[in-house]
Parts: sequence; C-alpha cells; structure tokens
Amino acid sequence: MIHLGEYNTLEILRDTEPGLFLGDGKEGEVLLPNRYVPQDFEIGDKLDVFVYLDNEERPVATTDQPYAKKGDFALLRCNQVTKFGAFLDWGLVKELFCPFKEQAFKMKAGSWYLVHCYLDEETERLVASSKTNRFLDNKQLTVKQFDEVDIIVSHPSEIGMNVIVNNIHLGLVFNDDIYKDISVGDRLKGIVKKVRDDNKLDISLSQIGYRNIEPNAQFILEALNDNSGFIPLHDKSSPESIKEHLQMSKKSFKKAIGALYKDRVITINENGISLIE
Repeated sequence: MIHLGEYNTLEILRDTEPGLFLGDGKEGEVLLPNRYVPQDFEIGDKLDVFVYLDNEERPVATTDQPYAKKGDFALLRCNQVTKFGAFLDWGLVKELFCPFKEQAFKMKAGSWYLVHCYLDEETERLVASSKTNRFLDNKQLTVKQFDEVDIIVSHPSEIGMNVIVNNIHLGLVFNDDIYKDISVGDRLKGIVKKVRDDNKLDISLSQIGYRNIEPNAQFILEALNDNSGFIPLHDKSSPESIKEHLQMSKKSFKKAIGALYKDRVITINENGISLIE
C-alpha cells in the first residue's frame, strides 16, 4: 500500500511521457513527474519518494523532502491567505493547506507558525493545524522523571513556555528554568523535572551533565525517590553516616549533591537534602 504523507520505497514500473510510474508490488502505483526522474535508472529499480496529492488531488511522488511529513510538527511560513484558508511553504511545489478552523489564531502571509501535519480522514488530504495541543496526549505517559527528552517550543503562557515532548506529550518549562532566549519552533533537549499527579510534565532545559559527569548523582536521585524525596544527609554529615546510608565516600557525595543542587533538582539544608517539588 502506498502511504500519503510518508516516504515510500517504490519500484519503477514503466517509463512514460509525463514521467515514471512507480509501484509497491501490489495494486498501487503513482507518477514520479519528469522533473524528479533520476538521470540514470532502469525498470525495476527502487526509489525512495515522498507521496502527496497534486493540484488536481491525484497522488504524486517527489524526490524533494518536505519540511514535515504526516504526524510531524514543524515551523512553517504562511505564503498566502485566501477565502478558503492559509497556504504554507513546506518545501514542495504544492503548498500545505491550513483551514481556518485549524488556525489557533488567524494566520497572516509572511508570518511563521508551528503546525501539525496530518491526514484529514474526510478529504484524504494532507493539511496543517496550528491547534497543536489537540494532537498531544498525556493520559498514558511514555516518559518518567529525569528522562532526557526531545522538545519543540510550542507557545508561551504566563508562567512559562509550553513544549511538545517527544512529539507525543505536552510539557511546560517554567519561566524560572529559562536561562536563554528560546523561540516557538526551537528544537531542544530537556529533562523531565517532575511528573505531576495529573500527568502534566515539568521540563527543565538544564543540561543533564550530572548524569554524564557524576554517576553517583543518579544513585542519589533514586535514593531520594525511594525515601519520599528526602535523605537526612548534607554536606556537613560525617563520612561514616554517608557511607552507612549510601555506600559512598563523603567526597563523592558532596560532588554529586553539588551537581544536583546546581541543576536545581534538590535543596540542601541543615536537616538533609530534598527533591524540589
């Protein structure tokens, strides 16, 4: 089956005046117009192509790579707005259509918008939506606290910046955790700072260097989680007490909690160390 909005590996079936017809070995076939035909080819060769609908709503193949395929989020420029909706530049000859009903805010030509590309089941067309939250789901999380994640900056709020986590979930980076300029559409690495009871995700932009530089930090985090977020140890604790509780030297302990404190994962006081809520 040939899939719209995706890359397909298809076989060259025949050479015709408008271009090459490609097939999937079953019943499906699609035209690769002359402008995309490779200089050297043979019938039976296989090509990797992207398939979408042309201006006459017919499936067509291209060797060009769009800025987004089906299921992707991407920051795209609005080229024009008509009475039907907005048309976005996604790197292909035919622009990507965004209906008015799928616009979080009315789009304007020349502006950039973060959109989700999806296949409209009613029209079987690839369309865009800037109402990105409706394509995210936090009911069943695929991440846990302290996981490293890929994020896309989505849209601002009064308390921080909403982000898309691993192309699946919605997260939030609080203003206090933003230490550099970030913009809608930026793709960054982050860590899951906290998973809330309602499955909302707090994301930190801090580098997770303590997991690479200080292996004892992860052990301490696990110990904190196993003890309701608190351990009665701090930088003034005796070496014997630290060894008894964590089986590590005081030097290693101080280095680890220093890294965690710097990344704002824990607090340190005279009673011990605690995970930041």
